[in-house]
Amino acid sequence: MMIIDKLCYNSRLRYENASEKFAFAMITLFICVMSRSIAVACIVLSVTGILTVCKGGIPVSRYLHFLTVPLAFLLMSTLAIMLHIRRTPMDFFAVPIGSWYLTSSVHSFLYALQLILTALSAVSCLYFLSFTTPMPDILEVLRKLRCPKLLIELMLLIYRFIFVLLETASAIRTSQDCRLGNRDYKTALKSFGMLGSILMIRAVSRSNQLYDAMEARCYDGTIRILSENRPPKKKVIAAIILFDTALFVFSLWRRFFL
Repeated sequence: MMIIDKLCYNSRLRYENASEKFAFAMITLFICVMSRSIAVACIVLSVTGILTVCKGGIPVSRYLHFLTVPLAFLLMSTLAIMLHIRRTPMDFFAVPIGSWYLTSSVHSFLYALQLILTALSAVSCLYFLSFTTPMPDILEVLRKLRCPKLLIELMLLIYRFIFVLLETASAIRTSQDCRLGNRDYKTALKSFGMLGSILMIRAVSRSNQLYDAMEARCYDGTIRILSENRPPKKKVIAAIILFDTALFVFSLWRRFFL
């Protein structure tokens, strides 16, 4: 089982109503992306982090570790926006390189910071949902929202095959390590290529076995999943409406009056 699923099933928010968590995450994400404000992004990042760590019981180190993955990509992608090579220095900083300058302006820096925080806060909304809501519950919410059945079944099968591929790849990698298949760079590269080719063959074989098992259990084109019915709480709904309304009003105030 992946570490995200382990954290999800051990979360203290695991048995809260999935529709409430889904609505909070999606509405907050929409407001955050729409506002494109540093202040709104900081609020969303703080609130979702507190809910995930303090209310959900996710370890801080784990949560920060998962945040550093998108942060690394964001930093690399925004360097092109923030840094410029010009003959004249700009107002934020300038590093001379011969007759040219590696420079940046305050506007470019703030724009890059805004993009990083907005994207990171949007990711934190999705982390809140994925760290507190199992995949079957999310699919049940999508079913209630009248999403196409084909899309939901594809998501379920892809989710199932992630674990199948990870299990198969782990078994092959263990077998290669036992045979000293990764003792140096050359053999490790060769073993990695063999792992990829064998994994493809095993994946096709496992998919055929899974379909045969579904047919043996009277599969009629619809995958049915048992879902637990947890009634929504009025206090939680009121808190979600209050927070998202205040966040929306604050984002409008920041955009039109500042």
